[in-house]
Amino acid sequence: MFQKTHIRLTLLNSLVFIILISILGSIIYIYTENKLYKDVDESLLESVDIFINQSQPRQVIIGGGPGPRIVRRDPRIMTLFWNEDKQLLVEQNRDFELFKDNEKFIQPKSLNKVQDVKVGDFSFRYIAFQIEAPKVGKLTVQNIRNVNSEKELLDRLLLIILVGCGVGVLCAVASGYFLAGRALVPITNAWQKQQEFVSDASHELRTPLAVIQAKTDLLFRSPGATIQEKILDVSTISNESRRLSKLVTNLLTLARSDSDQIEMKKSDFQLEELLEEIIQQYEEIAIYQEKLLRLDVAESVHFFADKERIHQLIVILLDNAMKYTKEGGEILLSCTQSHSSIFLQVKDNGIGIPETDIPKIFDRFYQSDKARTAAEGTGLGLSIAKWIIEKHHGKTKVTSTLNKGTTIEIIFPKAQKT
Repeated sequence: MFQKTHIRLTLLNSLVFIILISILGSIIYIYTENKLYKDVDESLLESVDIFINQSQPRQVIIGGGPGPRIVRRDPRIMTLFWNEDKQLLVEQNRDFELFKDNEKFIQPKSLNKVQDVKVGDFSFRYIAFQIEAPKVGKLTVQNIRNVNSEKELLDRLLLIILVGCGVGVLCAVASGYFLAGRALVPITNAWQKQQEFVSDASHELRTPLAVIQAKTDLLFRSPGATIQEKILDVSTISNESRRLSKLVTNLLTLARSDSDQIEMKKSDFQLEELLEEIIQQYEEIAIYQEKLLRLDVAESVHFFADKERIHQLIVILLDNAMKYTKEGGEILLSCTQSHSSIFLQVKDNGIGIPETDIPKIFDRFYQSDKARTAAEGTGLGLSIAKWIIEKHHGKTKVTSTLNKGTTIEIIFPKAQKT
């Protein structure tokens, strides 16, 4: 299902890597080129300054004789002279001999600007400027230097970069494929959980609907019967309707919590007062079920939280404890605090939870072995409890022993974010 997405992510990741590798290679090449040619350019410009500032008179003799006396700090720089007709002046020196057959290639195209030129297998860099010479008139002076060594170094660097980029592209594709797979893991898991959630929700919804439909069909078969005669069927429909309503409410709560549509409305309240109120509501139920329900709060506990959601959390925990505690059992709700934390604990001496099941009890629709108990439920209550705890930045610790009981402890920080 996610194969096309995997391929698209691979291409996208690979493209990002390739662009980064190309940019890095370009930066390295441009930096090296500028660094190499910077020294050449400085040497050429320095030769211009030396020539202009020479104290010797600038004389050029055409047709033979000694040329102008040129003082150069860099022996690799050669000096050529061009007349107004763009002809290379004849000089009896090595500079002229090197370029006399390639005048059209070496002739300067612009002045006062460093230029590159290639003659045969040689690469040169030059700068040209004009002067006024006695008896000759306006001359173009060209200082030129061979840059074959720099060019060869740059060519080798370019080859290394291209090979490196080729290897980098292969690595980028492999890395892109790997990273795309890693990125899809949480998406795949979320999709799998969603599929399981839909499947479990459908199953849970189907059961009460089937019971309601069956009992309703039975009522239609006896239109003349009284309510008293069909009280069991009516009672079953009523119970399943309430169960269905509760299930739909829980599903809606979890769906809205997943999309962050429910905001916590936190305010200051006394937690011990809320606990006492809940215990009073459950005392009659506990007595009816022949169970003992106790509250242990040693001091006043000030809490900044969503009071309605904390109420819902405690009700879920008490419902869960009473559901799995047999007649004659005991449920203890306690609350303590430290300088920075609030500790809530629900402890029972019920049937307990297998150690392997403890990490799963907060999963949606998860229920422990139903063969051990006749208690009914949908497995959504503790999932909602987990969401409430997380929204209040709390931590949960569960300890349980089979046939001895379960303790759920929740630790809330006192410094709650709004």
